[in-house]
Amino acid sequence: MKTQIGIRCEDKNPWERRAPLIPTHIRELHQNYPLEVRIQPSSIRIFPDEIFSRQGAIVEGDLSHCSIIFAVKEIPIDFIEKNKVYIFFSHTTKGQPHNMPMLKKMIELGCTLIDYEKIVNDKGERLLFFGYQAGQAGMIDTLWALGQRLNHESMENPFSAIRKAYHYGSLIEAKESIEKVGWLIKEKGLDPSLAPFVCGFAGYGHVSQGAQDIYNLLPFEEIAPEEINSFFENKNYSASRLYKVVFMEKQMVKPLSSDQKFDLQDYYDNPQKFESIFESYLPHLTMLVNCIYWTPKYPRFVTKEYLRKLFGEEERPRLRVIGDISCDIEGSVECTVYATTPDNPVFVYDPIEETARDGVEGRGLVVMAVDNLPAEIPLESSVFFSSALKPFVPDIAKAEFSGEFSDCHLPEAVRRAVILFRGKFTSDYEYMKKFIK
Repeated sequence: MKTQIGIRCEDKNPWERRAPLIPTHIRELHQNYPLEVRIQPSSIRIFPDEIFSRQGAIVEGDLSHCSIIFAVKEIPIDFIEKNKVYIFFSHTTKGQPHNMPMLKKMIELGCTLIDYEKIVNDKGERLLFFGYQAGQAGMIDTLWALGQRLNHESMENPFSAIRKAYHYGSLIEAKESIEKVGWLIKEKGLDPSLAPFVCGFAGYGHVSQGAQDIYNLLPFEEIAPEEINSFFENKNYSASRLYKVVFMEKQMVKPLSSDQKFDLQDYYDNPQKFESIFESYLPHLTMLVNCIYWTPKYPRFVTKEYLRKLFGEEERPRLRVIGDISCDIEGSVECTVYATTPDNPVFVYDPIEETARDGVEGRGLVVMAVDNLPAEIPLESSVFFSSALKPFVPDIAKAEFSGEFSDCHLPEAVRRAVILFRGKFTSDYEYMKKFIK
């Protein structure tokens, strides 16, 4: 007997065109395992419905026959059915208020919830993610924002040729466009007032690697954070290239106690024992790309107070744009005061007035804060994610969800991601009970 699994259409916003499984992978699963895949129709999904049909999926709106439902983003309350298994990015483990009604409904209906974000290996490394694609799209949008800001300053610049990420037909087209910008920088150079053009990357994981993948299409030279001061003092730089600085935790924080040496694990476990030193680098940066994982227990790295001081002391600080790919509202970058959308991706934060206005005009710095960046490159995002998800699907499909959690026979990596099992929190997520009121 075939297990029927469903794929929900994504309708959280008009930009969400991704699919958790792509047509060719559905064909492979259908051919090799006792599975039947049903997918809801969508007029905006990057892969048209007919392609799914040709590869063996059944396209229909009713997924009530499916015991297991895959999606990408959060699921509406009225879609949730009793005793079903749902697998998607739930954004609930931090107690996100806007998703608590959804979580409550799943508890009431005895559902099982598996969160992609929590599928990790024995080392705690995530196995399913869109981080790399978020970095790529975020870097494209940040470079676009830079070009628009410099245009506003009446400064001729090659970045003005860059479009928003979703305006390109593919990532390949976007990369070709940025490579052309790189040739112009190499041949004609930037406005002398921009030299040296220094871009800082906060973080070095998947998101940062994706962002650097785009930035590295431009002519660049990497400098170490410890070398920034001497780099500026020696003035051995060129307007015909850009510079890149990648920051690790040891360069962003220091222990509060002068007797203590930096230890990464100690920082993760006891962040209250450390303070940020990151703002000492900001006057040297033209652009900052924030790629770090952050929760409120960690220090902030760009504070409103510091920006007020920076913009109060200098008429036009070097820092023009922050690409906050992490997009934690008033989080590690405190001036990220709200999230933006692909069609309206930036605002200008005025540190003196502590106000924000959409666009690139006005006093302050431009903040790119799109909170759903991988959706801007839906083809590449879907292919990458589906390739990682496909190996888990057969084991999830044959797992036992009607008995006890201890007897469900899920792979260990997936077991770690089970937030609810038949409407009850598993042991790793019992702390979430405090979020349910």
